[in-house]
Amino acid sequence: MESKETFLQLIKNYHETGQTIKAALLLIDKFELNQPNFGGILLREKADPSYILFTAEGKIGEPIFIRIPENTFEFPLELMVNLLAHEMVHVIQKSKALSIEIREEREWQAYYEMCFHKIFPKVPNASKKHRLFFANKALEYYNRMPKGGVLQQKYSNQKLEIEQFIEMLSV
Repeated sequence: MESKETFLQLIKNYHETGQTIKAALLLIDKFELNQPNFGGILLREKADPSYILFTAEGKIGEPIFIRIPENTFEFPLELMVNLLAHEMVHVIQKSKALSIEIREEREWQAYYEMCFHKIFPKVPNASKKHRLFFANKALEYYNRMPKGGVLQQKYSNQKLEIEQFIEMLSV
């Protein structure tokens, strides 16, 4: 088993030689994120530190591709792994087995995962600032669900977890 320093150096080397896709696939493997309907990694334009966009692209029931910025590995590794995990949740949601079509539910589940790592337990925690952001985004999507509706009822216990998580991180 390689050390964290060796792994980080490998990621850095891939980044510096323009092998961003190879580095991302290595993260997917190392943190056990892969899913049966994952189609691969695609690149997009460089990201700005204030807005790093990853997306899961493809139709429900077909292979889903994750598009990441070409400069992904200029940002904190823990954040990038969390963003990959978020998109991998969408890959799962867009499988034939689940076919979750309501965006608010998909985003709620993905941001919840970024806080608690229940689907992908090997994902490291992002910074406190980023975890607070993820938790608040989860609540934002929860609040976009119909008030008192089936989805809010379905996720009411998880909402309490998120609220407690925010309280804990805000100390």
